Amino acid sequence: MVAEIKHIYRYPVKGLTPEALAATELAADDYLPGDRRFAVALGSTPVSGGHHLEWMPKRNFLELVKNEKLATLETSFDDTTGILTVKRQGRQVARGNITDRIGRTMIEDFFAAYMKDEARGRPRLVEANPGDRLTDQSKPVISVINLASIRDLERVVKAPVDLLRFRANFYIDGIEPWAEFDWLGKSLTIGGAEGEAVERIGRCGATSVNPTTAERDLNIVKFLQAGFGHTDMGVFVRVTKAGTAAVGESLSPR
Repeated sequence: MVAEIKHIYRYPVKGLTPEALAATELAADDYLPGDRRFAVALGSTPVSGGHHLEWMPKRNFLELVKNEKLATLETSFDDTTGILTVKRQGRQVARGNITDRIGRTMIEDFFAAYMKDEARGRPRLVEANPGDRLTDQSKPVISVINLASIRDLERVVKAPVDLLRFRANFYIDGIEPWAEFDWLGKSLTIGGAEGEAVERIGRCGATSVNPTTAERDLNIVKFLQAGFGHTDMGVFVRVTKAGTAAVGESLSPR
């Protein structure tokens, strides 16, 4: 059976709104372009040498696992202008060019006021060093989730499970539930690119946060453990050959 790419997402700012893509370029041993390029560092995070950072663990940033209030915000990022727009309940609450010092300051002011003590001081809008990304993984991989596995989880949960709880790059369909775990160590086609499945993705408490309401309404980790004896959903894939991947194309073992 061949898995088809149903959705592609990138997350310009770690912990904030995903951006749906029709297609993306992939490069060998690299991240999804534009994914987790920026993050909002906690006030307690050491940031020196301007606003650029090398990779750091997620505990240094505002993130859904601890800061579910982030899910009440709707954000959009314009690559051309560098402008990040932040809305709440459809109303614009902040806007600034986050590649520029003044624009970053405007966004930081908003998050300082909005997150209050959760920010642990004045937060800093930071950008990954060239070649790095502020993902949860220190090595360049893309994340892939099988929609059939989510549907099987819904059988255990007995309720709908929003795919965006898992904040993956690629969502695929057309194969059996959990078949993606058998891909580890195998070469894959990713549209016109190629890759290798390298690791199952262990899930954390961030998946408990409803991406629409910001409520912690489902203990996904508990349901995974109870229903399947593990807490994994999806696989990490290392890109081995550059190419373009698009919705509707195949993402399957070669």
